[in-house]
Amino acid sequence: MSNYLVAMEAAWLVRDVGDIDDAIGVAVSEAGKRLNQKNMDYVEVEVGATGCPACGEPFDSAFIAAHTALVGLVLEMKVFNAEGEEHAQRIAKSEVGGALRDVPLSIVETIEFDEDEEIDFGDA
Repeated sequence: MSNYLVAMEAAWLVRDVGDIDDAIGVAVSEAGKRLNQKNMDYVEVEVGATGCPACGEPFDSAFIAAHTALVGLVLEMKVFNAEGEEHAQRIAKSEVGGALRDVPLSIVETIEFDEDEEIDFGDA
């Protein structure tokens, strides 16, 4: 059995918003609130990064049109004692997906780790 850190990307819709910073704040806050209601405060929520098509530099994953924003969030969760990478991904997606119903999720990265090891995804 192994331990894994699973990073997932979530597409979060925010309505009636004026600027990117507000949209990001609302998306992170709403996602955190829904996770905390299910006692899942162990899931880390951050705004994702998207590479600029022209220069390749990363910027916040958020887009606004008609006062409606689509914000890309990164959700990180540690999964302990999984049978393998795919099993850890299924566990993470099931746990987070249960709390964030109707929110599209996809696996971004999965890293195996030892319990006493610090993990950092970097630009995941």
